[in-house]
Amino acid sequence: MCGIVGAVAQRDVADILVEGLRRLEYRGYDSAGVATIDQNNQLASVKRLGKVQELAQALDTAPLTGGTGIAHTRWATHGSPSEVNAHPHLSNGNIAVVHNGIIENHQALRSQLQALGYEFVSQTDTEVIGHLVHHELTRCNSLLTAVQNAVKQLEGAYGTVVMDSSDKDRIIVARSGSPLVIGYGLGENFIASDMMALLPVTRKFAFLEEGDVAEVTRFEVNVFDVNGEPVVREAKEASVSHESSDKGEYRHYMLKETYEQPTAIRNTLEGRLIGDALDIDTFGTGAEDIFKDIEHVQIIACGTSYHSGMVARYWLEALAGVSCNIEIASEFRYRQSHVPKNALLVTISQSGETADTLAALRLAKELGYRASLTICNVDGSSLVRESDLAFMTKAGAEIGVASTKAFTTQLVGLMMMTLALGKYHGMSEQTQAKIAQALMTLPSKLEEVLALATSIEDLAEDFADKHHALFLGRGDQYPIAMEGALKLKEISYIHAEAYAAGELKHGPLALIDAEMPVIVVAPKNDLIEKLKSNVEEVRARGGLMYVFADSNANFASDETMKVIDVPVCDELIAPIVYTIPLQLLSYYVAIIKGTDVDQPRNLAKSVTVE
Repeated sequence: MCGIVGAVAQRDVADILVEGLRRLEYRGYDSAGVATIDQNNQLASVKRLGKVQELAQALDTAPLTGGTGIAHTRWATHGSPSEVNAHPHLSNGNIAVVHNGIIENHQALRSQLQALGYEFVSQTDTEVIGHLVHHELTRCNSLLTAVQNAVKQLEGAYGTVVMDSSDKDRIIVARSGSPLVIGYGLGENFIASDMMALLPVTRKFAFLEEGDVAEVTRFEVNVFDVNGEPVVREAKEASVSHESSDKGEYRHYMLKETYEQPTAIRNTLEGRLIGDALDIDTFGTGAEDIFKDIEHVQIIACGTSYHSGMVARYWLEALAGVSCNIEIASEFRYRQSHVPKNALLVTISQSGETADTLAALRLAKELGYRASLTICNVDGSSLVRESDLAFMTKAGAEIGVASTKAFTTQLVGLMMMTLALGKYHGMSEQTQAKIAQALMTLPSKLEEVLALATSIEDLAEDFADKHHALFLGRGDQYPIAMEGALKLKEISYIHAEAYAAGELKHGPLALIDAEMPVIVVAPKNDLIEKLKSNVEEVRARGGLMYVFADSNANFASDETMKVIDVPVCDELIAPIVYTIPLQLLSYYVAIIKGTDVDQPRNLAKSVTVE
């Protein structure tokens, strides 16, 4: 969601900060701002409503100088999008603060600070942090101590960065619930909410842990844990390159990332399948001992990742013989749940920082799960660090808000988890080999499906005047229908719903008319004849259908139905294969609608608040 960048250097840092914000634009935001401290200890700030480019143009007109600075892109929570509510927020003209997260007790703190004489100019919860730090500085002579004392009074989630113009060569950062990473340079150091922001200036990073407060200067970084004790957070070289954040020849990141899926999946599979055998150690040290014990799997996720977990439930129970439950993280957190014996908690997240999913993992540790495993794309993220086991999807940086390659690589990881668990729960060697072979054919099969792009682009013209759509699937294609509906609504703003096709008679048929396009995913499997009956139900009520069907499934286009033949594939990998046409459909419909494909309204890439 919101983005943070900070720097302490000998050179002017405003351009570095703005470039960092540009690289975080994919996270979603409504305003941007930057503040620096110059050589004369003067603090100056510029904020603009709208895109980072608006901020950059303002700085071209009136540049900011100084080697210490912080910058922020805001996604509104408290207070409407406006310049006055944009970060950084100032206190007494010398304290500047940026903040990600939500301070739940901000109203009480605001009242206390107003009683002390502080005036508030914004409606944000963030402004209380700056005033609180300023007040604490009246009781001590150390910015570090003032921040440590201030954050003890905060309730909620925060990733915050504070600087003081009277102490221009340092910034103080604090993390609770909202991620922050330190970037190490030569004679300069950086801070950000996402290492993508800093890849042009460093590739060496350390992640702060829950409760950490860090003092960052040009030459050193001192980290203190929740108890105020000095700790070391290991710095590592990043494997991702900043070139991965370029669109290249593509018009949008989403299209680029859709076409990157064959390569991304090859990367996911590389070194993990040796012939027909799976390397269990790919899930982490001790995976074999854990998997042998597991009798039940509980999957926790949000949004697109939830849909991948829904597919995995079909696989785990049908192929591995292991019972499975899947739940939205925000629901799991707030209900009483029963933990079966020897249960494995599986979290799924592209970023590894999804607030509800991370909180669910922490709750699960108190509930008695045998172990935890995360399926994640970001090495070093909170979910990876805090889980017993981790499967890294290796999808590479995903910039578009609407997930594409992160989703399909999650599915590959979940199929490999199914294979791993099945090995210890009676899965035959023949089935193990069949799964491995199907996975190895997947990249080339996706390349075949991507060749359908022109036909799907033509199909999208029919949606130019549509406001609603219905998606249908059966079995493990039902979650894929859900994912297709989510993609369409995310980026084209068309209201879309997905149903298990067998549910049509239980309500959704009332929606069917000539203005309600119905999108059907129809691989050739044991449910195909049932699905054809559901298609006839729609046809009989005047619905217009768009069917993505196995070329051997015997669907034919006519005046009521347009059929796109999808290359024949093994039914084991069909959920992944049939995802691609729905991604392309949503993309081309969004182009026709003229929406912001990569940064759809009101949405953020990484949801780091509850």
